[in-house]
Amino acid sequence: MSSPRAALGVALIMLSSVFFGVCGPFGKTVIQSGLEPVQVTWLRIVGVGLIAVAAAAWPLLRLRRGGTRPPLATLVLFGLTAVAGVQACYFIAVERLPVGIALLLEFMGPIVVVAWVRFVRRSPLPRAAVIGALLSLAGLCIVVEVWSGLRLDAVGLLAGSAAAACQATYFLSGERLTAKVDVRVMLAVGFTVGALALAPLAAPWALDWASLSSPVSLGGLETTSVVSLVALVASTAVAYVLGLTGLRFLSAPVAGALGYAEVVVAALSAWLLLGEALTGPQIVGGLVVVAGVVTAQRAVAKRRAPAEEQLTEAVV
Repeated sequence: MSSPRAALGVALIMLSSVFFGVCGPFGKTVIQSGLEPVQVTWLRIVGVGLIAVAAAAWPLLRLRRGGTRPPLATLVLFGLTAVAGVQACYFIAVERLPVGIALLLEFMGPIVVVAWVRFVRRSPLPRAAVIGALLSLAGLCIVVEVWSGLRLDAVGLLAGSAAAACQATYFLSGERLTAKVDVRVMLAVGFTVGALALAPLAAPWALDWASLSSPVSLGGLETTSVVSLVALVASTAVAYVLGLTGLRFLSAPVAGALGYAEVVVAALSAWLLLGEALTGPQIVGGLVVVAGVVTAQRAVAKRRAPAEEQLTEAVV
């Protein structure tokens, strides 16, 4: 059996994936109201940043009183990659590639994590974590139906690959930073840096604020795009808090493999909230992704079991 800490880590990462997954429909309705995708992303980052800065006021005050300096350079890198970079690179990829291919490239991130830990850190990995990541990737290929509308573009492929690297940085740097820095401080610095970095691309000075009052429909309920934007910001904030907290209890490769659950949640939430029907292959692909997530979760128990046995022997 896995330890309570590991079980908590799995639960947090899975819940984080749920909140990340529901962001899609909320963001799509705001985009359909007339804003550019990068502008919606910038508003999302600014909204989360404001919440994070307010939440981090007390931890930052304690750091200042204690004379402790957080690793500012690493936090800035986190903001540039895990917050701004993954978003900007994904949108560049979407402009030049089919959305499904761009999404597939971005979600190569967990595979990059596995390769980094195995070949750069030279750390042994549970076989279940590797198999789970590869199985989920195969399921994602089916969900996005990579065989339809396939076309290649060098800049698009490069941008998609960069998005994968940035997503991998989220797991790898998050794993290290959460052991040293309060999650609230991480998010405050990261999202502030992200908002500043994306501002030139989003051009907020040219943003059509009136479009936020446009009527939208979510799950059959009539509302406005500003409500969708608030839901998007809230879901994103909760997802980051849960995900980064979960990385305190799990290794980056296992957390990355579990994160594929986001794809399934995104497809289901689009069906429930936007009425976007799922095709047969997408349902099959979703089941394969779930199988990969379950397989990766087994790596937690297998990784913890030997340590618990050694501890028991030492006590005896």
